[in-house]
Amino acid sequence: MNDIPLTLGVEEEFFLVDPESRDIPGSPDTRIFEYCEENAGPIIVTREAISSQIEIGTPICYSIADVRQCLGDARRLVIEAADKHGAAILAASTHPFAKWQTQAITPKKRYEEFVQVYQDTLRRFLIGGMHIHAGFADKDTRIRVMTAMRRHLPLFHSLSTSSPFADGRSTGFKSWRLTLMGGLPRTGIPPKLGSHAEYEKIINEYRKRHFIENSSELWWDIRPSYSYPTIEIRICDVCTRLDDAVAIAALYACLLRYYTRLDRENDLPPEPMTEIIAGDRWIAQRYGVFSYFGGWEGDRVDVQDNLTELVGRLSEDAAALECGAELNHTLEIIREGTSADHQLDLYRLREMEGDDNEEALRRVVDHLLAETRKSVA
Repeated sequence: MNDIPLTLGVEEEFFLVDPESRDIPGSPDTRIFEYCEENAGPIIVTREAISSQIEIGTPICYSIADVRQCLGDARRLVIEAADKHGAAILAASTHPFAKWQTQAITPKKRYEEFVQVYQDTLRRFLIGGMHIHAGFADKDTRIRVMTAMRRHLPLFHSLSTSSPFADGRSTGFKSWRLTLMGGLPRTGIPPKLGSHAEYEKIINEYRKRHFIENSSELWWDIRPSYSYPTIEIRICDVCTRLDDAVAIAALYACLLRYYTRLDRENDLPPEPMTEIIAGDRWIAQRYGVFSYFGGWEGDRVDVQDNLTELVGRLSEDAAALECGAELNHTLEIIREGTSADHQLDLYRLREMEGDDNEEALRRVVDHLLAETRKSVA
């Protein structure tokens, strides 16, 4: 029995790709978005700042099974829309060789104002992310649980990495997306917070100085949502495979339930130093599932050992949320590799087979397009 009600919602940002050139078109066919709007039903489909991107959002989900169904439906919708109008959908956090200089900003007041403020930081924003919302408990509990979740942010990132290439080259990172995210202010790990009042104080201080209009302009790795009574984890890259996205949502839900239980008992663990979490975050960005984290007590921890222990600890929560198989799939991600690992393996194989850099990257795009489609077939 689940005595801790919890709702979920997932947002994913995809690229529209020209199937012939494998590049991102500067001005995609607007009929793609029109088709989605006409056929979305409860699915949310929106345009991102870069006009060649499309964002999907699930309706409110009451179980991980709901997440799988709704996310699959949303992915199928945008794939179908793209197919009808000469494009394809790529689920990854960067396109391997597209140039940001050729991209247009979506003609929307909010985005145009952001360009005026953030300049090339936003123009270079040829990246996509996966955001998972969770509604649970009261607002003070949500803040305390959000703070407890900070220690796991590097793990979530390592499981989702899908952006090893950018601007036609290997970056040396499993996730280049976070590097580009860091060009914006108010990103990264949130501070340690003990109540919603402490959070509101930060918002008020920012607004008093005209740094922001509202809390939607705090782009922390995890944050209270501006639009919904949820805590939104934002550190994850887009998962190419649907199963991986659902597994990460299951891990998030189980951890939130676990820390809510501890909060009820006034037994939340001591907070690790933010600087240590930040160090682990960089390691996750660089090495993905091959990470060795610094650990909260001074001992380095292999990411697989870290996750194995955590999955065992969350067994009660996974049973209550009926997502044991999905939670266990997170261990499969480590054993099989993330999208970033598969992209890099293919790229190196094609180089060994004699492909030049351009052709090898085109093969990577072909792989991503095929895997995106396969995951919802």
